[in-house]
Amino acid sequence: REEVGRSWYTYPKGITSLHPYQGETVPHFELGPATKGNRTDIKQLDENAPYSWIKTPRWRGNMMEVGPLARTLIAYQLKQPDIVARVDDLCARIGSPVTSLQSTMGRILARAQEAHWAADTMQVFFDKLITNLKNGDSTAVFTNKWDPDTWPQEARGVGFTEAPRGALGHWTVIKNKKVDVYQCVVPTTWNAAPRSDGGQLGPYEAALLGTRMDVPKQPLEILRTLHSFDPCLACATHVLGPDGSELLTVHMD
Repeated sequence: REEVGRSWYTYPKGITSLHPYQGETVPHFELGPATKGNRTDIKQLDENAPYSWIKTPRWRGNMMEVGPLARTLIAYQLKQPDIVARVDDLCARIGSPVTSLQSTMGRILARAQEAHWAADTMQVFFDKLITNLKNGDSTAVFTNKWDPDTWPQEARGVGFTEAPRGALGHWTVIKNKKVDVYQCVVPTTWNAAPRSDGGQLGPYEAALLGTRMDVPKQPLEILRTLHSFDPCLACATHVLGPDGSELLTVHMD
């Protein structure tokens, strides 16, 4: 489910969270009373009020970090042999325990390790592809439900994948052969989410707690930690007009 209590969106009165199948994305740009500055020149945000263009997704009520580090640690905990061997070798090389990977350094190392694993694994899938082709199987897509005339009056579907930067989900509801609802929960939505209605911190905010800065006026340590998540900030960017209203028209060639 996704909450919007700390986001510049609004849900129908009395609703605090929605599953993506029922999701709504209705902009509502309003600054909290403790915000310093104004709508077009914000100096400091009010974290007890809406302060982000990102919703707050929660899995069974919990904030979640997604991405290479999460995948690596889960695979390690599940004792996947290949990953265990790679992680143990990595930790031996840097002289630190597995627990040290839950850090900025760990995210960077996990991304590098995963890239190495993916390069090796590509050979496995390439071999399977060649085997299928040699056996006469050239199927690239299943089209048995491609024709809208075969669809029921109302249908819904979901697609999941693990993108390089983390878990990606798309939900859609189709009514009378037309898309009625389409909602995405992308990796940066998980990682950059503002705090939950109950005050739980998102991964970005939690990762920055206690960060020491050698030169506070040049906070490179903050940038280094945020970059370790490989953020896609297009997911959190909206263009506003001079009066603060959202500009919704985008022209593309």
